[in-house]
Amino acid sequence: MEEEIVKEAIKVEEPKKQERYFLEGPHTRRTDFGFALQILIEFIKAFRVLHFVGPCVTVFGSARLKEEHPYYGLAREMGKALSNMGFTVMTGGGPGIMEAANRGAKDVGGKSIGCNIVLSSEQHPNPYLDKYVLFKHFFVRKVLLIKYSYAFVVMPGGVGTLDELFEALTLIQTKKISDFPVILVGKSYWQPMIKQLELMASEKTIDPNDMNLLLLTDSVDEAMQHIEKNAIVKYALKKHKVQKPSMFLGEESY
Repeated sequence: MEEEIVKEAIKVEEPKKQERYFLEGPHTRRTDFGFALQILIEFIKAFRVLHFVGPCVTVFGSARLKEEHPYYGLAREMGKALSNMGFTVMTGGGPGIMEAANRGAKDVGGKSIGCNIVLSSEQHPNPYLDKYVLFKHFFVRKVLLIKYSYAFVVMPGGVGTLDELFEALTLIQTKKISDFPVILVGKSYWQPMIKQLELMASEKTIDPNDMNLLLLTDSVDEAMQHIEKNAIVKYALKKHKVQKPSMFLGEESY
C-alpha cells in the first residue's frame, strides 16, 4: 500500500530559505513571479490528484495525540461513521487525530485522503491514506482542505487546528463558501473557546447568529445527524455526479 501512496504523492523539496522569508517584504520582480508560478503549479498538481475523490468531510485535529488517547479513538469512530455515510474522509494527512480519522475510514473500506505539509519535524504522512498530496505552503493546503468538503469536523488540536477552524468559519461567515456544518468534538476541550466567542458576540465584535454556525458535541451520532440534515439533505449529495477522468489529459479515477 505504501507504494501506491508514494505513486500518488506530489513530490516536493524541503522548504527553501527564500520561502521561509517570503513575507519579509518585496523581492525582485523575477523572484516574486517565480514564486507565483510555483504556487500555480502546486495548485494544479493538487487539483489533478483530488479531482475525482467525491464529496469529502474534512477532519481537523492535533498531530500530537497518540493512539492511547481517548480523542484518538473518538476520531477513529468519526472516520468510520463518515465513511459509512458515503463521504471521503479528508485530513491533513499526518499523525495523531488525522491518522485516527483516516484509519477509521479504512477500517470500514472507505476512501481516505490526506493533504500533507512539508515541515522539518512532526508532520509525516500516516499509513492509512489511499492518496495524499504534499504541500510546501500552508495557505495552499488550507484551500484544498476546504475546497472538496461539505462539512468540517474539528477535534481537539493546537494552533494549526485553530487556524483551520477559523479559516472555515470566516469563509462561511463572509459567504465565500456555503454554510457547511462545522462540528466541534470534545465539549470540555472547546468550552473555554465557546465562552470567548459568546463574549465576542455580547461585545458585538461578531454577530450573535455566528454562534449558530457551530455544533458542540461529544457524540458521533449527533454529529452524523447534523451532517445528514445540513449537508447531505441540504445540498442533495445523494444526487451528486462524480466527474469522469479524461484519458486525453492522463487523468485517473479514484
